[in-house]
Amino acid sequence: MILGGFPYLTSILMACLLGLGGILMLPAERALAIKKVSALFSGITLVLSLFLFVAYDRELGGMQFVEKYLWVEALGIYYHNAADGFSLPMLLLTGIVFFTAVLTMWELEHRVKEFFALFFLLVTGVFGLFMSLDLFFIFVWYDVSLFPMYLLIAVWGSTRKEYGAMKLTLYLLAGSALILPAIIFLVVKAGLNTFDLTALMQPGLFTPYEQKLAFLLLFIGFGILAGVWPFHTWSPVGHVAAPTAVSMVHAGVLMKIGSFGILRIAIYLCPEGWQYWSQAMALLAAVGIVYGALVGLGQTDLKYVVGYSSVSHMGIVGLGLATVSVDGLNGAVFQMFAHGVMTALFFSSIGYIYDKTHTKMIDELGGLNRIMPKASAFFILAAFAGIGVPCLASFWGELIVFMAAFKAFPLRGIAAISGLVISALFMLRVVQKTFYGPPNPKLAHLVDMSPALSVPRVILAAVIVLFGLFPSLLFDVIQTASLPLIGGLTP
Repeated sequence: MILGGFPYLTSILMACLLGLGGILMLPAERALAIKKVSALFSGITLVLSLFLFVAYDRELGGMQFVEKYLWVEALGIYYHNAADGFSLPMLLLTGIVFFTAVLTMWELEHRVKEFFALFFLLVTGVFGLFMSLDLFFIFVWYDVSLFPMYLLIAVWGSTRKEYGAMKLTLYLLAGSALILPAIIFLVVKAGLNTFDLTALMQPGLFTPYEQKLAFLLLFIGFGILAGVWPFHTWSPVGHVAAPTAVSMVHAGVLMKIGSFGILRIAIYLCPEGWQYWSQAMALLAAVGIVYGALVGLGQTDLKYVVGYSSVSHMGIVGLGLATVSVDGLNGAVFQMFAHGVMTALFFSSIGYIYDKTHTKMIDELGGLNRIMPKASAFFILAAFAGIGVPCLASFWGELIVFMAAFKAFPLRGIAAISGLVISALFMLRVVQKTFYGPPNPKLAHLVDMSPALSVPRVILAAVIVLFGLFPSLLFDVIQTASLPLIGGLTP
């Protein structure tokens, strides 16, 4: 449906494009005006995504806010947007991270116009992918969300930024090179002359062999972006090299595109392939959880710590998807949302600390809680969320995934739990050394975060606490999609 006859999903895209147009029309020297335009239009996307999340009819479920128009008749390509229990949390996540990332970069002074223009282009692709139901547009939005990353990291990044930007781009283009053949293969084999995802969901349209092959290509292609082990090596490097806002979107949203692509395309179109490869998916996920935690334990750079923590936490998402169960899907999507907000808060806090101290090295920091208590509090809250403290959002996704994993893969479930314990150890070590260790006299002159700069961090912290205290706000939405999907599987 189109609620009240208004195309809300397209309006989110239009807000991004209008914001981009406004930025491009302003002279480069009017940096403050560019930031205000960026904040205004990113705020509009947040309001619209929040409205859709609240307005979604949970009793009806299914695809809602549908917008479908024929684009290229000869190829059966439609401009087809809709939202369901899987995509609504991702749209809300993108709105939250986008708006807070813009506010986080309020002190940016170097090439402000170009930065925000590229940033808006990137997020337009992210929003488009989460709402699209046409394979052609999904692939287009996927590439639109990736290409600005190279310039954003190479120009505004730090710490081997050219290397990080190039490695990220090459890896993700390799994933794209697997996704496109898989899409073409499915469209041709279906014989329906359409790229429309809903038309290709017909049971029995693809043979078991075709599903197994296509699922493998899609899983690896999207899995590279999701940070699936062993295709994850671009991710920590990219996290470290990227500027603060890009790190927030990179870890908070872009990695979710990968897991969402597996869910929306590979699982929906190739359910038999999903069941066939589920054991291998679970193995890779369990290895990724433990590996990310172990490597994170030895890191000395705050961004590398969070980067490897992201690899570990995204393994939890993969483990949930591998269980082929309602609980697994519920936990995986909840974890995608919670991890996105948590890492955005992590990188936002690290960005402020780096801007003031000019270092991300743990050994060069110390006693920051006495010098910058506000900035320290935000990082510590994110760390507690990362180790699964109850009443914070990440707890619920991890709990449900591990329960589902124990039922489906007991040994892999035990391994994943051990990874969580190791993750708790290295996060607590970082908190102790960075914020409660002996104070560094060279940092005594620093000032704490101003109330204005605290706003984006407060928003992210509030979201973590809100969904930690009231997880049903999210689970009730996710379940409207997970129950029909699992119920429609062939026994």
